[in-house]
Amino acid sequence: MRRPATEIPVRSGLTHPMGAPRFRPMSPAGRPILIGIAGGSGSGKTLVAKTIHRDLGSDKVVIIDQDSYYKDLEEVPIADRDVRNFDHPDAFDTELLKGHLSQLRDGKAVQQPIYDYTRHARTRETRAIGEHEVIVLEGILIFWDEEMRDLFDIKVFIDADADVRFIRRLQRDIHERGRSADSVIRQYQESVRPMHLQFVEPTKRYADIILPEGGHNRVAIDLLKVKIKDLLRERGAL
Repeated sequence: MRRPATEIPVRSGLTHPMGAPRFRPMSPAGRPILIGIAGGSGSGKTLVAKTIHRDLGSDKVVIIDQDSYYKDLEEVPIADRDVRNFDHPDAFDTELLKGHLSQLRDGKAVQQPIYDYTRHARTRETRAIGEHEVIVLEGILIFWDEEMRDLFDIKVFIDADADVRFIRRLQRDIHERGRSADSVIRQYQESVRPMHLQFVEPTKRYADIILPEGGHNRVAIDLLKVKIKDLLRERGAL
């Protein structure tokens, strides 16, 4: 059994569990590099993913959000949807997500669900995702499932203080997802915080790299990009 992670600070601003990062062996030729970016809600996962996407190029990198794979609650009464626990592993359709990741690694296209946060249900539309050199999956619980963990070439955990994460989540859910402040605060107290402590934080031990401060840690992100470029170079993609 893998020992719990011990954070060891290095000059870059990166920390990593159990000493030097342990990356998976290079993906076989022809397979994309799969990068997992985990961390608590509001930690800065999306900003890190978008920075990698922007700096390496949209022709090479595609971002997938675990939130798109929330289970469809279309058949659940609307009054019951708001009280569901969306921060528990059972809230996600993990089998579908694992299947899509495996297909993408094999060079096959998939139809990613599109999730409507205001209705807590999937829309009728889907997002077509085809072949890319780098696939970045970001989400709070992407390291919880062992089979899914084993798919990643690089596993990154974004570390941020709880108060920072809460403020970011509050602002995001009000402005981007049409939530009221009261509902965001209630959800944070009843499910987000306890689920983070029970399920999200423990997955830090599985990370190859622990990245403090999220997308604002430019030095750490630059080092991560160097590693990605090295992997691309090894397979002749650069």
